[in-house]
Amino acid sequence: MAMPATYSALDLAGTFALSSPSIDITAPIQLPGDVHTALLAANRIPDPYFGENEKTVMWVNETAWSVERSFSASATDIDGYLTLTLAEVDCIATILLNGEVIAKTQNSFVRNDIDVTGKVREGDNTLRIEFGIAPDVAKARSDAHPFPIPFTKNYQTNGLKGIHMNFIRKAACHAGWDWGICIMPIGVYGTMALRKSRLARQESVQVDQAHGSNSVELTLKTRVFAFAHGEVELEHTIDGQVIADKLVVNKGENVFTHNVTIHNPKLWWPAGQGEQPLYELTTNLEGETTTRQIGLRKLEWIVEKDEIDHSFKCRINGRDVSMLGANWIPADAIPSRITPAVIRDLLESAKAANMNMLRIWGGGQYEPDYFYELCDELGILLWHDFMFACMSYPSDRPFLDNVRTEITQQVRRLSHHASIALWCGDNEVIGSLGWYPETKAAPERYVANYDRLNNMLGNIVEDEDPARRFWPSSPSMGYLDFSDGWHADTRGDTHYWDVWHSAKPFEAYRTVNPRFASEFGFQSFTSMNVIETFAEEKDRNPSSPVMENHQRNAGGNARILETMTRYFRFPRDFDQMVFLSQIQQGLAIKTAIEYWRSTKPRCMGTLFWQINDIWPVASWSSLDYGGQWKLLQYMAKRFFLPVNVVAVPVHDEVSTNSRGTPVENAPPTSIAFRGINDTGRPVSIALEIRAVKIAGGDRVVFSGNTAIGPDGAITVASIPFDDLAADEFLFFSWRDAKGVLLGENDYFPKPYKAYELVQPKIRAAWSDVDGQLVLSLTSDQPALFVTATVDIPGYFSDNAVTLLPGRQTELTFTPRHGATPSASELVTSLKVRNLSETF
Repeated sequence: MAMPATYSALDLAGTFALSSPSIDITAPIQLPGDVHTALLAANRIPDPYFGENEKTVMWVNETAWSVERSFSASATDIDGYLTLTLAEVDCIATILLNGEVIAKTQNSFVRNDIDVTGKVREGDNTLRIEFGIAPDVAKARSDAHPFPIPFTKNYQTNGLKGIHMNFIRKAACHAGWDWGICIMPIGVYGTMALRKSRLARQESVQVDQAHGSNSVELTLKTRVFAFAHGEVELEHTIDGQVIADKLVVNKGENVFTHNVTIHNPKLWWPAGQGEQPLYELTTNLEGETTTRQIGLRKLEWIVEKDEIDHSFKCRINGRDVSMLGANWIPADAIPSRITPAVIRDLLESAKAANMNMLRIWGGGQYEPDYFYELCDELGILLWHDFMFACMSYPSDRPFLDNVRTEITQQVRRLSHHASIALWCGDNEVIGSLGWYPETKAAPERYVANYDRLNNMLGNIVEDEDPARRFWPSSPSMGYLDFSDGWHADTRGDTHYWDVWHSAKPFEAYRTVNPRFASEFGFQSFTSMNVIETFAEEKDRNPSSPVMENHQRNAGGNARILETMTRYFRFPRDFDQMVFLSQIQQGLAIKTAIEYWRSTKPRCMGTLFWQINDIWPVASWSSLDYGGQWKLLQYMAKRFFLPVNVVAVPVHDEVSTNSRGTPVENAPPTSIAFRGINDTGRPVSIALEIRAVKIAGGDRVVFSGNTAIGPDGAITVASIPFDDLAADEFLFFSWRDAKGVLLGENDYFPKPYKAYELVQPKIRAAWSDVDGQLVLSLTSDQPALFVTATVDIPGYFSDNAVTLLPGRQTELTFTPRHGATPSASELVTSLKVRNLSETF
């Protein structure tokens, strides 16, 4: 007998009228969407990303706005219990239906389900949303709080006055960050619908997994909100199995549990470790149908005492897997520009660079459903912060009640995803207690204040998603440990920022040995073609007002240039400066990750800051705003190779201080070559190491075969440092048992500025290989950081490569955004550059 289909939904998305009570502006606005996009379309504001227009459009977020539309409802549409669902209302707003106030919102991370039964008329109706001025509300709440709670200094970059974002629930970086523009968008970003139910509506479906030897038992926990007492029909379908049930519901929330067993399960693995099979779970409550993709995997975080202190590693389907990836921030400062196509492009680039984990950072937002679905599909695990960052927050009952709704909803919405690996309480909030005069003056008060909120978050995870670990903060040394996680490397996760913020040399990365490096980074300028979108030719200077406006970290441009003089000869023009900045950014992160990966199993996670940008800006990202690959992204693809060989300088006791830290400028005694195998099977590699003269000529200094066990790291070879001539560097490559090239790498014992680089003649030729466009590169002399670019959106299989005479390097081009370039288009726009051209 077929289930009755009594549910229906009237989509309320579409064109609204935008107006303001204080400014004579009326314009159409598309919702879901935001006010800035509407004003741009109406030519009422300039592009906020161009020049210094951020300051020109600041009035938008200091203005009250209203949106309104009429909609028609038939007798059938309103014949039942009615719910007006408005998700992600950003953020202080009053909701009116036919002139009557039906709700007030104050949290952009909450789905608002408003009972409007009897309030919707047959025929024409009016829905109106009146937005308050969020900065003013935040300041009033801060002023009224019984003790001061300072906001992060990141809001004061570029002279901004700052906003008390810790008193409202909205993406913290909307007010600016040390890589972000201050837009403070206003709008609605999620579902907008009038939902009709006969008796009850779906709230959430959670899926818990219990793994046996050859089966997985799923526990399906369905939450149903009933408007009255009665009986409903519920059906789950998965893997060809149907669970149908008639259920008695009471008014309010009801929870129903069903079990289903999947025999001979196909296990889900993170990218690079196996396949990502997904089982479709369909839930039907009398016509209200929802679908979820379920990946079957057992995921544990192993935090246990060992010979060092405590481990911190992710075990998946019984294997300890190294987590390789980066930190994620919102894809755009203007919410309407975040689309499934934009997100897919960014996530596919993450996978293409051998990443298997992203950390959703706590100053951003909970992403839309399609983001997590794509991560499930692509095999990208997520370290998921809750949305608190870099400052203390209130802990009074109204604030905690508001947050309790937010966290409970989000955990229930997302916990079925295979990609969710860990819930983390916040980003750097523990550490921020030592940053501000107010918190330093009364540490006991602010620790207690912090623990009230953090403890509640942990309890919600324990109640709602007990199979997943809750980690209190990032960085953190563990449960109820409020000590400094930045400089401890024996347990927990580490944020190591001394190379950037303290201007230490790249080699300083080798002086710390984290168990899990969840945040560290080094800046570069955004690519030249991106700079051209926001800076006129006269402004293309690192100290121009426009370039400084597109640099939000105090002294950031100077730090880039200061470091450049440490390792390179100063570039001859602005374009070469931009190129060189991206080379050195890649080298910084390469130095860190290659060394930390070589210490496996001590270090089992490296997530650099950050993969993406929220607008065009100088930053720590490996992808430009818009998703174009910077050189760091190419280098990441190499230093995240699952079977890798890295060079690690070894210092003897004479050249290290009492902590074992290398003395500055002391040469190593030898170079160790560490073979890394992140796969679950043993591998055999043939390694060849050459000493190459910078002006040409080379010699083989090692050649041999080595077996590396599953998930292991061993020393494959060692070269005495004194065996290298003053003008030599090391170039090494490794192949599998069948002779297939697995990777190439190099090691320079001195800064690049110390070498007398030659001007190579590089030849480039395109060919079509099995339908793919391949660029072949050769050189008559050693050529460093050889980089190919074209005008067509896409990326090469490698870039910033070292070319040696007599060796051909082939780069396959992958188009992006559906581009279908011809060979002639690629030939016309091809540009090949290398380090020797920079000065």
